Amino acid sequence: QVQLVESGGGLVQAGGSLRLTCAASQSIFSFNSMGWSRQAPGKQRELVAIFHSSGNTNYADAVKGRFTISRDNAKNTINLQMNSLKPEDTAVYYCNAGDRVGMYWGQGTQVTVSS
Repeated sequence: QVQLVESGGGLVQAGGSLRLTCAASQSIFSFNSMGWSRQAPGKQRELVAIFHSSGNTNYADAVKGRFTISRDNAKNTINLQMNSLKPEDTAVYYCNAGDRVGMYWGQGTQVTVSS
């Protein structure tokens, strides 16, 4: 069974940075896509950044130029470097991965940006 475990969330002031890490229980090469989504209170979950097996990477417009997704194949992890954080980035951030069977989700990590 696929497991995704996020870490790195916390409280930061506006303008600060955080780095999230997602550790997968199997080789990340086994997934068609891997990425990050977030859900703020009272809002729907939204995609933040995603890798595709094709090599393409996509970002939500709201985070372009501030967030960077990366991967460490040897460690089976993906990371989300978040810079210039804004209060509106406050949310629970979820790691997700997809293969031909389905979509998998981590339990989430809270990111809170104070103004």
